[in-house]
Amino acid sequence: MAASFTYHRNEQLPTVKAGYPGNKLFGRQFANGEALYNPDFSNVLRWKLLTENPQKAEKKADTWVPAVVDCTAFLRGTQDGLVWLGHASFGLRTGGVTLLFDPVLFDSAFLKRRHPLPCRPEDLAGIDFLLLSHGHRDHLDEQSVKLLARQNPQLRVLTALGMAPVLRGMAPTLAVQEAGWWQQYDLGPDAALDIYYLPASHWHRRGLADMNRVLWGSFLIRAQDKLIYFGADSAYDTHFEAIEKQFGPIDVALLGIGAYKPTFMMQHSHTNPHEAAKAANVLRAGHVVPMHYGTFDLSDEPASEPLRTLHDIAVGGMLRGELHAPAVGQVLPWPEWE
Repeated sequence: MAASFTYHRNEQLPTVKAGYPGNKLFGRQFANGEALYNPDFSNVLRWKLLTENPQKAEKKADTWVPAVVDCTAFLRGTQDGLVWLGHASFGLRTGGVTLLFDPVLFDSAFLKRRHPLPCRPEDLAGIDFLLLSHGHRDHLDEQSVKLLARQNPQLRVLTALGMAPVLRGMAPTLAVQEAGWWQQYDLGPDAALDIYYLPASHWHRRGLADMNRVLWGSFLIRAQDKLIYFGADSAYDTHFEAIEKQFGPIDVALLGIGAYKPTFMMQHSHTNPHEAAKAANVLRAGHVVPMHYGTFDLSDEPASEPLRTLHDIAVGGMLRGELHAPAVGQVLPWPEWE
């Protein structure tokens, strides 16, 4: 007997893709497009207990970490810019509005930073919008959310369907707006930017009984006549084509390039550097900023391999957009980019 399914979206928000019925739910589990994906726990056991990393010695010898520069002055200032805080965490300012993406500001039992933050967590004040792409702990950190809620009473959270109950358990007073794929958030009548929640090919789990109960996705920001795409966590799939078809060429694409080995474990969760370059090319991105590498040890590839590989791809002419690989904390002047 086929599993029953329904479609779900936030009926208070506009859906920008014509004919899109909402995100497909099999029972209470969200799907990747039309197909339900449940990561196989046996792959974890195979990876951790039965697989020898062929790059084990190379990885151990590779002590590379991203350079880090202090970004406190930017955070306290007013100029527009984009700053990488490490992993998939970014700050973006446009026209006096400050956005923060997937902040993980503290170490935890399972996530130890390989480099310091480029600021004190206490310096992350004056944040207008907190964009949370999905619920995995390297993107959604409870201690970080609690701190940001205390320091930013005006903070508004833009996130995925099903996330509000998770966040209420962390910071009950946060204003949370959920969206499904292809939906535009309501920022108010005077907003100088547009923000959309868009597809990604991924999955959700934080506990033992919440598999795919919260949606995952990516973000698109339209500001100053530019399109900035935050790809979050995603495997390579057809959604990149669909996003380009809906919105046209992307000006700035923030795309993950790390945590891709072993392939049997990671291929349905993340893009490797070649896939990230392919995604950037499909998006017709004018500028590419890599992320999701160098900060946490999540996989088998050596630390320096993702960025080195992407650089080789760019030098070889296989990346159409301009590559920007900033130091952690370096401010990128994205409004000035042609």
